[in-house]
Amino acid sequence: MLQNQKFPAYFYRKNMDYDQLIQAPLFRGIKSEEIEKILTGIDKKFKKFKAGTLIVHSGDPVTSLIIVISGVVKGEMVDYSGRVIKIEDIPAPGALASAFLFGNKNLFPVNVVALSDTELMIIEKQVFIRLLMNNDIILSNFLDMISNRSQFLSEKIRFLNFKTIKGKLAQFILQRTMNDRSSFNLGMTQTELADYFAVARPSLSRVLGELEDEGLIEARGKAIKVIDRTRLLKLTSD
Repeated sequence: MLQNQKFPAYFYRKNMDYDQLIQAPLFRGIKSEEIEKILTGIDKKFKKFKAGTLIVHSGDPVTSLIIVISGVVKGEMVDYSGRVIKIEDIPAPGALASAFLFGNKNLFPVNVVALSDTELMIIEKQVFIRLLMNNDIILSNFLDMISNRSQFLSEKIRFLNFKTIKGKLAQFILQRTMNDRSSFNLGMTQTELADYFAVARPSLSRVLGELEDEGLIEARGKAIKVIDRTRLLKLTSD
């Protein structure tokens, strides 16, 4: 249940653990001391949100680079029937809507909700542009971020376009067993996978069992092994 919390005000941090930002895609390859030097020299703000709070609405303007400093948020869409479709979880130190900061339509494509108590760091667009111009590593990292985002969204659209759960699941399995791989680890629970596919968990569990019963896959906990790749491929074209 989303909380109707008043939109929190910005605040300025006196102290910050820069080591936590080493893992941030934007600062990949940069030491914590250098990150501290970079961020100390620019204007930035922070906001905190309680778990369950709606942080931004789909359609709100994207005017800043926003990095999750602590906690986890999720992106979700609501279709015309009112069904909530989960797009992804974004844990710290991920960024929100980085691919929508530039371009002609700078709007959040999804609702963003705090899954836990969350803190965000906000860098205004013009400040961020100067940062990109002054640091080649950050520029390269940002280009990688938006390219990866485009690839992720492309894959997500493909999943949503499959009409059957079997088609979605077959495509998911095939993509993770490319390059002569025959098995992989799901890396998520069935509930999380059902959210990813925008289907009910019992339905996903039933289809997973059907694929195993029909001899297409072998499932042992989170470990999935492909038994009949040809028939899985056929499911993606039905």
